[in-house]
Amino acid sequence: MEGDELTHFRRVLRERRQALLDEGDVPIERIRKDPSEVGGDEDEQPLTEMSQALASSRNRARAAELKQVEEAISRLEADPEMFGLCSTCEEPIARRRLEAMPHARMCVACQSVVEDPVKRGPRKKLTDFV
Repeated sequence: MEGDELTHFRRVLRERRQALLDEGDVPIERIRKDPSEVGGDEDEQPLTEMSQALASSRNRARAAELKQVEEAISRLEADPEMFGLCSTCEEPIARRRLEAMPHARMCVACQSVVEDPVKRGPRKKLTDFV
């Protein structure tokens, strides 16, 4: 990767890190406002629990992305010649992939091998919904 591209991705990564830091954690609201309160709206507690689960999931995803971005910045600074190369096969990662995910460590082919196919499940086809 050339100097202009490295400068571009260094800027993109730093901007993404700052955006994630500025975004901050999503506040998690308490289940009950007042511990002595019993009863109330019966739909409120499940809705609050769902909101808590969503906020917690978003916070974990944001923290994970922030860690990946910081690791990418470190990789870029430590060894700029290796930035943009797949950590598995050492082939160049597609520019479009890096534009979408500048912290990507692997090319699409290697990433698809690493991901757990059971977790992802089979790909859906139109006929699956008929």
